[in-house]
Amino acid sequence: MPTYVLGRPSRRLPELTDEVRRGTPLRITEYGEEILHRPCRPVTEYGAARWRALIDDLFTTMWIAEGCGLAANQVDVDAQLFVYDLTDEYGDRHVGHAFNPRIETLAALVGTQSGTEGCLSVPGANAALDRPARATLHAYDIEGRPFTLESAGYFARCLIHETQHLAGTVYVDHLSPASRNRTLSASATNRAAILGQRATRQDLLGK
Repeated sequence: MPTYVLGRPSRRLPELTDEVRRGTPLRITEYGEEILHRPCRPVTEYGAARWRALIDDLFTTMWIAEGCGLAANQVDVDAQLFVYDLTDEYGDRHVGHAFNPRIETLAALVGTQSGTEGCLSVPGANAALDRPARATLHAYDIEGRPFTLESAGYFARCLIHETQHLAGTVYVDHLSPASRNRTLSASATNRAAILGQRATRQDLLGK
């Protein structure tokens, strides 16, 4: 299983990365909370001393919640930053973070992909949502160095989803009113069970 960190080939990583082990679990904000529905502030100052702890906390929180990506506003932080850790449909693992992300999709040229999407801020629900089949991410790393990532399939879906989070858009905002209502209703029904699963994983991590 090839591993790519910020798009660059890397040694194979354990499931529990150093970031997950170092971080502190944070509460995940949920759909309807104000911070999820407005654009986040751009980051203007970089450096590991300023951001490393938050990145670690995001990775830890994402692992506990069994997610593939997590944006800063999903832990109540107003900053354009997200992290990701996923294995795509080709068996490649992608791990990294992105500050001030910008996505180029050009769906008319690259086509669309069908699929089901969920969100850690809408626990216990998912819905069918078409996305562009490919996407190009332009962002900055923790030291303020610009980078570009080309992505396809599940990886592209994740990068688009997280970038839109930081712009104040949750995936259910793209759904029809009827589909959005069904999805939010399913989340309300399943929320307690999902939060219980997260608590169990947090206990396991603590041990």
